[in-house]
Amino acid sequence: MENQESNNAVRKFLSVFQYSKVALEIVWSTSAALTIVMAISTLVAGVLPAAIAAVGGLFVDAVASSLQQSGEVAAQARNDVLFYVFVELGLVVLMTGAQRLNSVCQSILRVLLGNKINVMILEKALTLELAHFEDSEYYDKLVRARREASSRPLALVIKTFDLLRDIIALLTIGFFLFQFSVWAVALLAIAGVPAFIAEAKFSGEAFRIHRRRSAERRMQIYLEMVLTREDGVKEVKLLQLGKLFLKRYVDIFRNIYKEDRNLVLRRGFWGYILGLLASAAFYFAYGWVGFAAIAGAITIGQMTMYIAQFRLGQNAVTNSLTAVNGMYEDNLYLSNLTEYLDHKVPEQTGDETIGPKPDDGIRFEGVTFNYPGSENPAMNNLSLHIKPGQSLAIVGENGSGKTTLIKLLTRLYTPVKGKIYLEGLELKQWDIETLRKKIGVIFQDFARYQLIVGENIGIGDVEDIEEEPLIEEAAKKGMADVFVKDLPQSYGTQLGTWFKDGKELSGGQWQKIALSRAFMRSKADILILDEPTAAIDAKAEAEIFSHFRDLTANKISIIISHRFSTVRMADHIIVLEHGEIQEEGSHAELLENGGQYSTLFKLQAQGYQ
Repeated sequence: MENQESNNAVRKFLSVFQYSKVALEIVWSTSAALTIVMAISTLVAGVLPAAIAAVGGLFVDAVASSLQQSGEVAAQARNDVLFYVFVELGLVVLMTGAQRLNSVCQSILRVLLGNKINVMILEKALTLELAHFEDSEYYDKLVRARREASSRPLALVIKTFDLLRDIIALLTIGFFLFQFSVWAVALLAIAGVPAFIAEAKFSGEAFRIHRRRSAERRMQIYLEMVLTREDGVKEVKLLQLGKLFLKRYVDIFRNIYKEDRNLVLRRGFWGYILGLLASAAFYFAYGWVGFAAIAGAITIGQMTMYIAQFRLGQNAVTNSLTAVNGMYEDNLYLSNLTEYLDHKVPEQTGDETIGPKPDDGIRFEGVTFNYPGSENPAMNNLSLHIKPGQSLAIVGENGSGKTTLIKLLTRLYTPVKGKIYLEGLELKQWDIETLRKKIGVIFQDFARYQLIVGENIGIGDVEDIEEEPLIEEAAKKGMADVFVKDLPQSYGTQLGTWFKDGKELSGGQWQKIALSRAFMRSKADILILDEPTAAIDAKAEAEIFSHFRDLTANKISIIISHRFSTVRMADHIIVLEHGEIQEEGSHAELLENGGQYSTLFKLQAQGYQ
């Protein structure tokens, strides 16, 4: 049992160095020059305190000698006093400079490293699939990485250097104390061990608590966002949700605070009790050295030096144990970053840029897809062929799988079973960048970018984001030009309310901006509109889809809509239910069949009578 506990303690101690190499590599890649300067200044700062204490002891002996002697011996002693003053002054100046230089390097590296880590996190985010962002467990990994890990690599490297400094200081101090007694060295080493054990325990507990709270903290951030952002404030006020959400926010804080308070109190109590042991060890040595001087075993100067050395040694032991515990905690937090960055993401891209059968269009063959954690398939053994130049309309109730079909086609999701082909080539074999350039899509929950109007439209094709004629042409097709020309700075007007002079648009105007963004993708072979006109009146919708039909005359177009006045324009219509195709055909054929499509069409038609 004792051996097992001993092995656990050793493993725990060695674990403080687990991520030191990773952290040092990140810091080194950020700035090798600053890392080297910081390392050298740390080492210099580690050697000098013991040297200063040793010179101080010689200074005291020189003063005592000058008081006891006379004549030339006294004069020489006074010269020695002056010499030791200048030597100690020089060492102090050097140590202060090294400490200041180290602090400057840390400050600069902290800024550079914070940016580098955040860029690494964002670059990783670009490689993730949509399912990762919809997975609460993985999203917690992202939150943990962003919350703490951007500063931890530098902290771990600094503590590693500090530990090295303290070890060098202890070796230097041990050399001097060994001349007094080997037991003094042992006392110095043992005094701080109980505090180290306690700190290691509390550091691990603090980390586990923080890791467990990721979901709670994310809920706090969400509630804060709902209460303070313009897109949530309207309903919060009208539905009188403010007090409810604020109460939940405060309740989460209270639960977190209660646990934090208990940990801080226990950590403070044991830190105080075990700190007293270290103080008792120092004062034992203090008296021991004093009585040795009274007995004449050592000089007054040596007594002064040994006391100073033991005080420095005690501080070095405390600092080194604190550094080790800090490294242990930093390692635990840094594991969040490496866990996130090392997450294996399936290779999304092939290397093909053209299909062998350009005239084959799009094929779904037995495609099945389940959302993570759901037993019911969102897409169930679906087969579908969309020919080039054909317009397809998709009809179905909410949750029938309409948007899922589009996300599978755009490779935001990967089928569980079955295959999807474009131009006779399976989607996973396409180069992902090439594939997505071939598709223009606007989803029902399109983004409202806090950018200027021209950029909001131009990002539909980032390669042409500076091409004003193309942006204006896309705005005309999306019917956004009608109101854009009346904005304060036309296409240069800032949209949204997050930035200065931002102009907020109505829901219908935002939809026209999003439609224009889809039309901006003029090089795309496939254009998809997923419920894009819900906030637009029927007349404007008819005009937009008239443009849309002209634009997609030689392309594949896919429309998802609940308005049958739009759906009936399509060459081919499919009715989805529970991820399966229930009916398909032209508008006339489906009406003649008298199935679900016919029923829904007649119900909607009655609303206009």
